[in-house]
Amino acid sequence: MFKESCPGSKEIRNPYPEEVCCFWCDTPNEIWSDETEMDCRHCGRKITRELGPSCIEWCPAAKECIGHEKYERLMKARKR
Repeated sequence: MFKESCPGSKEIRNPYPEEVCCFWCDTPNEIWSDETEMDCRHCGRKITRELGPSCIEWCPAAKECIGHEKYERLMKARKR
């Protein structure tokens, strides 16, 4: 399913946890590198963030490379 030779999709294919602080209560939360939003574990409010530039925006093989479901989810988040 994944194109192993594509270095641009490595972070999307192999997400990793990152720490983000809630804007409202300043509580650290863990979010995966391929996610754009989550609910704060302390106050329950939605935490959102932008993803950086990615090859999925221009690569004609992106859907096949990272999978249709993940591609659609990430592209929808980029349009917001």
